[in-house]
Amino acid sequence: MILDTLHSPQDLRTLNQEQLLALAKEIRQAILQKTSQVGGHVGPNLGVVELTLALHYVFSSPKDKLVFDVSHQTYTHKILTGRAQAFLQKDHFHDISGFSSPVESEHDTFTVGHTSTSVALALGLARARDLQKQKHHVVAIIGDGALSGGEAFEGLDNAGAYAGNLTIVLNDNNFSIAPNQGGLYANLKALRESKGTCEQNYFKDLGLDYVYVEDGHNLDALIETFTSVKESEKPVVVHVRTQKGKGYAPAQENPELFHSLSGFDLETGEPAQTGQITDAAALFGRDTHRIIQAALQQNDKIIALNAATPGMMGFGPRERAEAGEHFLDVGIAEPAAVSVAAGLARGGAQPVFAVRSSFAQRAYDQIAQDVCIDSLPVTIVVFTGSLYAMHDVTHQGLGDIPLLSSIPNLAYLCPATPKEYEAMLTWSLSQREVPVAIKLPGVYEEVYGEQAGAKALAQKQNENDLDANVPSKAPGHPATPFSTYQVIDAGSRVAFLGLGTFLGLAQKAASLLEKETGIRSTVINPRCASGVDGECLEQLKKDHELIVTLEDGRVEGGFGQKVAAFYGTDDMQVLVRGLSQELLRKYCVEDLLKQNGLTAPQLVSSIQEIL
Repeated sequence: MILDTLHSPQDLRTLNQEQLLALAKEIRQAILQKTSQVGGHVGPNLGVVELTLALHYVFSSPKDKLVFDVSHQTYTHKILTGRAQAFLQKDHFHDISGFSSPVESEHDTFTVGHTSTSVALALGLARARDLQKQKHHVVAIIGDGALSGGEAFEGLDNAGAYAGNLTIVLNDNNFSIAPNQGGLYANLKALRESKGTCEQNYFKDLGLDYVYVEDGHNLDALIETFTSVKESEKPVVVHVRTQKGKGYAPAQENPELFHSLSGFDLETGEPAQTGQITDAAALFGRDTHRIIQAALQQNDKIIALNAATPGMMGFGPRERAEAGEHFLDVGIAEPAAVSVAAGLARGGAQPVFAVRSSFAQRAYDQIAQDVCIDSLPVTIVVFTGSLYAMHDVTHQGLGDIPLLSSIPNLAYLCPATPKEYEAMLTWSLSQREVPVAIKLPGVYEEVYGEQAGAKALAQKQNENDLDANVPSKAPGHPATPFSTYQVIDAGSRVAFLGLGTFLGLAQKAASLLEKETGIRSTVINPRCASGVDGECLEQLKKDHELIVTLEDGRVEGGFGQKVAAFYGTDDMQVLVRGLSQELLRKYCVEDLLKQNGLTAPQLVSSIQEIL
């Protein structure tokens, strides 16, 4: 195996053309073997094998700086820079991140997981190099889908005014996560069809030099082109046409499905069946589509909005076609999505925007400024905001409670079950008074099945609590039917407030506490992370001495600290449990729960010490 003979990217220059082509096949096979078993970004990485080989053949990493956008396309780069065993040996599959990481290797310049940033990052590196009179090359690699993000334009615009060495490689496979959206892509199409010669050229208009490579899988052509532009004295865009999923028929035929998978059958291409917890986002996506479709029967002003991840909210190609004008994808542009939603709401439509937790922070300003200042009836559904969701540091959804619950006028609802989510989303799509965000649970079960209190919760959810049409208002809350806390099981001395995902943990801990101490505690479903239900918390003072808050996210600035602040100098003790304030590179869910005292035995032990 040629891979076994490589010790650094520079070793590529010792290989002849036949060996390089054989190496490309080995790399594709390694990517397929790993991703089929443990998942990952399949299509994007299969499409850049030759491109990455050529970059490392011409440029000298780590002295020359390669900046990958999003990191969806770094697997070949990782294989060539000392991390091949993480793709070849099953025992090492989980040794590395799915994204670029300077912690892993000096060849990774930045930790990158959010899109559209590479050109601006590379421009900063180039200017720092010039300032220090250094001599090396800087290369930004960006996909065509990432061009829809505003920062990509800002980076290109500033690069056009820069007089220095900078290579910008545009990997154009005519596809984002889903099909590209936006007027820019008409020009990319024209450039592809004219083989880079059409008169209208987006990049030249910004002041950038431009080179086109028709076959992005032709190693000779790529090496020749990168060599020719390497010493350019001004920024140059190398526009490379590639095929997403290259070399694997199922990925080529279904690029949207094979953008990222949890695993698949290598022979048939069939996606792997995953467990209930890991499938939570997909199941809630299915529910989201179903709930929106049902609401459309009553309100034809509803429009589902997305930023390049439509499958996440249950809108695959068929569902998008069926929805027609009731579905809008703005491309990879979360800030624009929120502002468009604000415009839709002001214009009389009823927008619902689905977004991943870690991507929602990209639109914080628009949520606060464009939506909440004017209290526009925009609904935002936050996916994967949980420690049970994605584990890579760039995609963790652990900060949305402090982030979104801090915005005035926004009701941040936290359902504990699919049934409760349906009630909240259905209500939000029927009202025009309040901006609403809904944080989906990290698991899909009806809390924890037959755990203590689950039947009581099911009974509560069949009563009028979830069908209330008269909004209630607690201090700090916008008016919603879910602003008041829901008592699942009444007791004394200790009260558990289990927010969203952690209502099940509250029930487990309450059951164990009663078994070990005889204390029958109160279990409460808070339902909302913004503000507190002051009336309920006041009532608890009468016969409780300890409040335990549980939240699926960081505690700093979160739900539990709001409850603790409410009690202030009162005699009530508050035990706040959630995640510590840290950026986690990788983690095991079970270990993370234990590290933060988030298991039933740990909670009971802490409670016994306090009491």
